[in-house]
Amino acid sequence: MSRCPLRSMSSCVSGCLLSVLGLSGRIKMSDPCSFASFSTCLTKHLNLLLHVDFNRHVIRGKVQLTVEALEDRFSVLTLDTRDLNITSVSVNQQPTRFTLGSKHSFKGTPLDITLPFDLSRGQQVIVEVAYETSQSASALQWLTPEQTAGKKQAYLFSQCQAHHCRSMVPCQDTPSIKHTYYAQVSVPKDLVAVMSAVRDGQEVDPEDSSRIIYRFRQPVAMPSYLIAIVVGALESREIGPRSRVWSEKEFVDKAAIEFSETETMLKTAEDLAGPYVWGQYDILVLPPSFPYGGMENPCLTFATPTVLAGDKSLSGVIAHEISHSWTGNLVTNRTWEHFWLNEGHTVYLERMIGRCMEGEQFRQFKAMGGWKDLQDSVNTFGVDNPLTNLVPSLQDVDPDDAFSSVPYEKGFALLYHLEELLGGPEVFMGFVKSYIQRFAYSSVTTDDWKNYLFTYFKDKVDILNKVDWNAWMFTPGMPPVKPKYDTTLADACIALSQRWIKAKDQDLNGFGESDVKTLSSHQLIEFLSLLLQEEPLPLTHVKKMQEVYNLNASTNSEIRFRWLRLCVRSKWEEAVPLALKMATEQGRMKFTRPLFREVFTFEKYREEAVHVFVAHRAAMHPVTSGLVGKDLKVDASSTARH
Repeated sequence: MSRCPLRSMSSCVSGCLLSVLGLSGRIKMSDPCSFASFSTCLTKHLNLLLHVDFNRHVIRGKVQLTVEALEDRFSVLTLDTRDLNITSVSVNQQPTRFTLGSKHSFKGTPLDITLPFDLSRGQQVIVEVAYETSQSASALQWLTPEQTAGKKQAYLFSQCQAHHCRSMVPCQDTPSIKHTYYAQVSVPKDLVAVMSAVRDGQEVDPEDSSRIIYRFRQPVAMPSYLIAIVVGALESREIGPRSRVWSEKEFVDKAAIEFSETETMLKTAEDLAGPYVWGQYDILVLPPSFPYGGMENPCLTFATPTVLAGDKSLSGVIAHEISHSWTGNLVTNRTWEHFWLNEGHTVYLERMIGRCMEGEQFRQFKAMGGWKDLQDSVNTFGVDNPLTNLVPSLQDVDPDDAFSSVPYEKGFALLYHLEELLGGPEVFMGFVKSYIQRFAYSSVTTDDWKNYLFTYFKDKVDILNKVDWNAWMFTPGMPPVKPKYDTTLADACIALSQRWIKAKDQDLNGFGESDVKTLSSHQLIEFLSLLLQEEPLPLTHVKKMQEVYNLNASTNSEIRFRWLRLCVRSKWEEAVPLALKMATEQGRMKFTRPLFREVFTFEKYREEAVHVFVAHRAAMHPVTSGLVGKDLKVDASSTARH
C-alpha cells in the first residue's frame, strides 16, 4: 500500500491494516473483517464432518482444526463464527472452556477457546468444535424443489466469499490464512454432494442407510472463503481430460456444449501463468438464484446459468474463473482491502487469454467495455465515495457493501497503464507470471505487490516513480489516466449508437434489421452499453428499435439486461414487467440490483418495484435480498427468510 516506493511501508498504510507491535518485536497484523488474529496462530488443516439436514435447513457438524502457535505462551484461540450453535469444544481430545463474545453486525461472534495448556511457538494442537448452523446462515442457500430446474429435489449451495464461511464452519475466516482440508459429507442417498476439492470416494452412511457419505480432499492450502459445498440432484459430463461439468440434468448437456473450450482455456492460461496446481478443473452450473456470475472455488468453479447463451459469447466468465486459479487462489489478497490484487490481476489474465484466443483487438474491445463498467460503479457509489478507492479502508465496513467493479476494472486499468509504460503485453505478462511464482501459496498486500514491481523492473524505476500512486490507489473516483484503447471493434457500435442518439422521429425509418446483422454478441452488448451512458432515448426510438432489431427475443442475458434497462429509462411501460421478471427469475446481482433500481427510479412504478421485491425476497439469496433491500430502502428486519 505504500505510496512511496521502497520506503517506510508503515507510514503509508493509510488506515487499511491495523498494525500493533507485538511483544517479540514482530508486527502483529489483523484483518478488520475478522476477529481471528493471524499473527498469534495459524490454522494448517481442517477436517470436516458434516451432516446436511434438508428438513431443518441446517448443517450439523464437527470441525477439527490443526492450529500452530506463532508465539510462546499461546493460550487463547479466537475463531470467527456467525449464528452458529456451538455444543462442545475439545483440544487434543480434552474438553475445553469456551465463550462466545457479543455479536457484531456483519463480523458475527468471536469464539474464544481457552487451551488447557500453553503452547510454545511452533507447537500444534487439534481443536475440535461440534456445532450446528443457523437456518439463516449467510453462507448457505436452501432451495425448495420448486426453486430448482428439476422441481423434484431440494438443493443446497454455499457462497463463502467474502466473510461468510464463519456461518458454515467456525474458523479463522480471513484470506490471510491458508490451510488444506478434508471433508466427509452425509446427504440423502438420492442427492449428490460436491465440494471445492478432489473427490475421494463415497460410502453408505454407517449410521443411516438412507444416506450416503461423500469424501473430499483438498491438498493445496487455500483460504477459508474458498470452501464450498453443493448438494442436489446433480449429473456430470466429461468436457476435457481434467474437467467435468456438473448441474441438474436439465442444464447439463447445454452446459457441456457451452464449456467445451475449457481445456483450451486452461492450456492457454498455463502458457501465460505457469502450471495449474489444483488437479481437477470442474464447472458447476448452479440454479438461477446464485448471486454472482461465477465463483472461483478450487477444483469446482461455480457458474450462473445466465452464462448459457448458446453461442459461447459469455465464455469470458469461465476465462475469468480459470484465471483465478493463479491470481486469487494461488496468490491471495491478505485482507479484503487488497481485493484488487485478486480481481485486477484476474481480469488482466482473463483478457490475456482472450488475446491469445481471439486477438489483441478483442482484448482492447473488452477493456473498453470494462472502463464503462467502472464508470457505472463510480457513478452509483458517488465520485467522492472512499469505496471507489483501489485500496479502500474497510474499518467498520461490511465487505458485501463494498462489492463493485472498482477492484476489477480500476485494478485492470492500473495494470494496463503499467503495461503501456513498461514495454507492452509480453513484457508486463512476464512480470505477472514472476509475481505469481514469487508469492504462490501465500497472501499478499498492495505493498508486497508494489515492492516486487519495483524489484522486477529495477532498471525502469525512473518510469515507476512518475506514476501517481496516491491518485491510483488512495483517491476516489475514476483513475488519473484514461488508457487509449484500440477502437477497431467498437467503431461500428459507436457509429450505430450515435445514429440513434442523433436521430429525429422522421429519421427512424432509416433503421433496419441489417444494422445489427454483422455485429457479434459482444458488439451488440457494447452498442447498448454506449446508449446507457447517454440521456434516455425518446420512447419512439426504443419502440422502433424493438420493431427492427427484436431485442425482446434475445436469450443472451447480457444483451437482455442492457436492453430492458434502456427501455425502462425511456419510460416504456410495457418493459417494466419484463425487467422485474428478469430481476426475479434469476438472482445474479450484476443484473438484479440495477434492474430493480431502474424500475424504482421510474416514479410511476416505484411501489411496484418494492411490491415485487417483497413478494420474491424469501426466494432470493440472503446477500442479494439484503443489498436489493438497501437499494429500495426496504426495512431489512421485515425481510422474510428462505
